[in-house]
Amino acid sequence: MTESPARVTEAATDVSQLSYEEAREQLVKVVSQLEAGGVSLEQSLALWERGEALADHCERWLEGARKRLAAARDQTDAPGASES
Repeated sequence: MTESPARVTEAATDVSQLSYEEAREQLVKVVSQLEAGGVSLEQSLALWERGEALADHCERWLEGARKRLAAARDQTDAPGASES
């Protein structure tokens, strides 16, 4: 079952509320729908836009995780960090 373009576009506004895992799962579904074909051009464009929004959201999550890891690493590597 394919979502209507209006529903897909409307749902793009909800992307910011998704966890990384939820966004990634939805992105996989969007890609599968696009690869399967059988949808109108309008629906394909709406799915593409949704996929772009989901991919951007995932990238922001990953970038945030990289920054947190780097900060944690810097704290651990800082002089005196291992001293109690």
